[in-house]
Amino acid sequence: MNNQFNAVQVVDATGLACPLPLLKLKLGLNQLASGEVIQLLATDAGSQRDVVSFAKLAGHRLVNQQQQDGVFSYWLAKA
Repeated sequence: MNNQFNAVQVVDATGLACPLPLLKLKLGLNQLASGEVIQLLATDAGSQRDVVSFAKLAGHRLVNQQQQDGVFSYWLAKA
């Protein structure tokens, strides 16, 4: 997965089960300024539901999401 959306931080949560990918994403977002993009890599299928719901609830913008070779990749712009 490349960094085509100019993420300033990449959170690698591959191999971790729910809720750890989402927790690592939240911790990463806390370090960013508004508008900056973070990329999350996860292998937990539940992350598809969790990340989309979290972004909506927290007001972050889901820039893109992809799946390749069992790895889910999400790019979020911090609110």
